[in-house]
Amino acid sequence: MDRHVFISLSDPGTRLDWFTGHPITTKASAVDEKLSIENLDGIHDALEFPTEEERETLRRVPDTVPWSAYLIALIELAERFSFYGSSVVFTNFIQQKLPPGSHTGAGFTHGQSGALGKGQRASTGLTTFYQFWCYVTPLLGAYIADTYLGRFNTICIAVAIALLGHIILIVSAVPGVIENSDGALVVFIIALIVMGLGTGLFKSNVSPLIAEQYKRTRLFVITTKKGERVIVDPAMTISRVYMYFYFFINIGALVGQVGMTFSEKYVGFWLAYTLPTIIFLLCPIALFLGRNRYVRTPPTGSILLTAFRLWRYAAAGRWSLNPVKMYRQLTAPDFWENAKPSKFTSEKPKWMTFDDQWVDEVNRGFKACAVFCWYPIYWLAYNQLNNNLTSQAATMSTHGLPNDVLSNLDPLALVIFIPICDLIIYPALRRGGLNFSALRKITAGFFAGSAAMIWAAVVQHYIYKTNPCHYSAATCKDADQNALVSPLNVWIQTGSYVLIAFSEIFASITGLEYAFTKAPGNMRSLVMAVYLFTSAIAAALSEAFVSLSSDPLLVWNYGVMAVLASVTGVIFWLHVRKLDAQEDRLNNLAVNRVERTRGGVDAGL
Repeated sequence: MDRHVFISLSDPGTRLDWFTGHPITTKASAVDEKLSIENLDGIHDALEFPTEEERETLRRVPDTVPWSAYLIALIELAERFSFYGSSVVFTNFIQQKLPPGSHTGAGFTHGQSGALGKGQRASTGLTTFYQFWCYVTPLLGAYIADTYLGRFNTICIAVAIALLGHIILIVSAVPGVIENSDGALVVFIIALIVMGLGTGLFKSNVSPLIAEQYKRTRLFVITTKKGERVIVDPAMTISRVYMYFYFFINIGALVGQVGMTFSEKYVGFWLAYTLPTIIFLLCPIALFLGRNRYVRTPPTGSILLTAFRLWRYAAAGRWSLNPVKMYRQLTAPDFWENAKPSKFTSEKPKWMTFDDQWVDEVNRGFKACAVFCWYPIYWLAYNQLNNNLTSQAATMSTHGLPNDVLSNLDPLALVIFIPICDLIIYPALRRGGLNFSALRKITAGFFAGSAAMIWAAVVQHYIYKTNPCHYSAATCKDADQNALVSPLNVWIQTGSYVLIAFSEIFASITGLEYAFTKAPGNMRSLVMAVYLFTSAIAAALSEAFVSLSSDPLLVWNYGVMAVLASVTGVIFWLHVRKLDAQEDRLNNLAVNRVERTRGGVDAGL
């Protein structure tokens, strides 16, 4: 019979055998030696915690994902269906002209759907702006949630704003408006601004909210049905939560994108914008039905100012005119030590309403933000999926398929390979003793993204080689103004999309996990927003490459992205390899205490 342990209520530092009641003597870890009555929280009671030896030798496994997390994932599915379902047709809506005699923009089987006719550069510029806007606004959403309203209430407001944006988007495509390209463009841009605001407020809060549904934070030991003693690792559980969170995202993206590309092709843009709006209505319904089931973290007031005051205090006396010396002093291992409240022998500053553990968490959060500084280069490569690869497909033989349907290979590959990675590949690596840590996954993501761009560059080279107009492939037409395309089958783009999908599994999903697990508990929305903001930086950087986003420079465009991603991947690993060795310690910091500094609202709606 397996031995189980529980914690003595009279002496929380003593672990007793379940059956004999006698104290168990083991070589306890440093963390376990700090057990106190605070650990009896109804979450970690009666769990067996691993010894130092067990931490090093036992295999680690994730825990079960709570059902409330799946309900939030369903909300995300509906939101992503509406987001990707509508945005997948943006390129054609902006770039291509309204077909002759059309009042809907539908191109039907042998025609090209279009509406505004503003060209590829305008299309790339507007879609890039939209992405930039969607990833700047999460900073506002994070501040509102962490300081005033809490994540759940902020999400409810975000859903209302985004719904208004979807309605405006429909107006830009209805017959009677779409024929006036300039007027439709103005309405379209207003819709982008309103939808982007709602999306940003939503994104920075739904990601931490889903992970907060899992309450355990400490390693504990169980015995499997096969009799193997394993460690249940909360960090791996959070990783699994985000794997399936991303799985639900891409189910929504896949169904939305496939359905809306055919709606655009055979009915018109008004339907491609209306159906996502209808699905989006599932969000407020699911939020209302589950309002009493979700685990919610209340706002803690203006904690951002406190964090910056802490950093400023820690940095005092470390500035220097010598940049090398200053960098070393600001990144020294003892940077945060003198800022801990326990170091004060006299009266502490009034703003210092926290304990030493919170300082450690802030230190960890800053390390995470330093990791995210490298992400814009990764997103530069990823962003080619949203516009240039769609335009590339339009210059190839699609055999009746809408040119933008090929982008669905990315979410399709993710839906297939996320469960394979979670259930087969990652467990196999752990059984083989290979530690495929978060930072190693991110590094692999850079290289996978680079490989995707190399594939796209090769395909583009052969498009130029086989197109009748060669280096003017995007504008090649015959005497009757019918598009002339390369005889290459559009499905050869598959390699780029599959490689991009693997890069997302390694880099994008792990980024969500890293933002949540490394952030202080009362700053999770903010750190998540910083991670999302890296996409906005990438969108801004993309504007510098817009001149490469048209013929005859597209091979250079993809080649530059491939080189940037691979070189950055190498530099990134050299920068974080020491941090990678601290992963387990950073994931198991003691729980902090911070006094609330300002009022907030977290009542259910």
